[in-house]
Order: sequence, then structure tokens, then C-alpha cells
Amino acid sequence: MKIWCVIPARYASSRFPGKPLAKIGPKPMIQWVYEKAVQAQSIDRVLVATDDERILNTVQNFGGQAVMTPSSLPSGTDRVAYAVRNEDVDVVINLQGDEPFVQAQLLDALAQVFKERDDVQLATPVKRITNYDDLTDANLVRVVRDKDGWALYFSRSVIPFLRDVPNQKDWPQQFPYFKHIGIYAYRKPFLLQFTEWPPARLEQAEKLEQLRVLENGHRIFTIETDYESLSVDTPEDLGKINQILNEKQ
Repeated sequence: MKIWCVIPARYASSRFPGKPLAKIGPKPMIQWVYEKAVQAQSIDRVLVATDDERILNTVQNFGGQAVMTPSSLPSGTDRVAYAVRNEDVDVVINLQGDEPFVQAQLLDALAQVFKERDDVQLATPVKRITNYDDLTDANLVRVVRDKDGWALYFSRSVIPFLRDVPNQKDWPQQFPYFKHIGIYAYRKPFLLQFTEWPPARLEQAEKLEQLRVLENGHRIFTIETDYESLSVDTPEDLGKINQILNEKQ
């Protein structure tokens, strides 16, 4: 089984233009993500899919592999699909280029799902919510799962609603809530099929691409992780990441 990790990285961003090239310590963010991914033992190739020659050149300069994709592609998932469309690969991990501290072990765990199970077309990680702030933060995505780990729904709202627990601050201790970590692993044919579907109503309502899968009658398998996502969406986030790095050093 051939497993690739593809990192979509575009230069244009309404909140943070040039984000993949922003420096975290001495290195651009895209290099941090790339070097974490190549540490995963299950991944045969790591590839950056970009629409900007500055990102392409940066990746090649630090010894990484990158490919150009059209700037007209509507999403990172479409960029990943374009990069692998003619490649001999079985499973593709879509790793966002703003996860500089991603764990290689998490990528290996996602890959392992496909080695062990034939019924999974798409897998993604989730993390247990233990505090009230994560429960109510609209920037985080909650997910409810069935007893076997299949996702039932993803939402920016708090789900489920605990009717018999009036104080919402008690909810994380009364029920196993999970937040979604936005890393996806696809079987290649399913990835290509997914990008052919038009955006779905639920996806447009919540602005969550994974709801296109559920609304089209397919399933998403979830794995639980202790990885705390530290993604960079704004220059303020970058400052926090650099502060964390300084403290670690």
C-alpha cells in the first residue's frame, strides 16, 4: 500500500497573506510541517501542492518536494486531489500547511486505519473536549460519533445538547464531547470522487467541507488522539506559536 502525505499551501489568504512562508523561529512554517510529516514511518512520500512559485522554491530550497497546481482550484482538498490525480498512490493524507507541530505518530495512526480496515474510505482524528472554552468556541468544530467511531455529524454548535444538565459549564464532565482535528486521510478514488461533488447544503450552512461526505450518504471514520492542534490562521496566532517555541527551547 502506497501512502502519501500532501500539504496544500497557497500564498493568498484573506487573513494572513503569505502564511506558509511566515517564519517560526529560523524556518518558514511550511518547512516545519514538511519535516514533521517526513518523520511518519508509514508515509512513502511527502509533497507540497502549491499555486505560488515562492512557496515552490522555498520547499525545493530546503530539500522538499513540491508541485504546482492551478490557482483557480477552490480548496486545499481540490489542490491535493489535483496533485495525485495521475499518481500511483493508494491513500492520501491531506495535512494542512498551518500545523507546524503536528505529530508524526498521528499521521502513522491514520495510515494504520487503512492497513487494517477495508471499509474505511475517509478517516480523520478527534480529541476529547475537557474544558468549557473548547466546548463553546465557534472556531472549533465539534463532532458526534456512533459507538463504533463513525462520525454522525460535525458542527460549530455545541452538540449534543444535554437537556437534563442546566449548567452548560458542567457538560464536558457529563458527556464525552469531541472536537475535530482537521487532518484527513482518503483512499485516492474516494478523494477524486469527493472533489467532483458540488458543495452540499449542510456544508454551505456550516462552512464545513466534510459535511459534503455525510450529505452524500458516505461515512467518515474517526480516531481519537491526544494531539492538541496549534494551527496558524492569523499573524496573532503566529506570535503565539513563536512564544511557545521559545518557551520549549
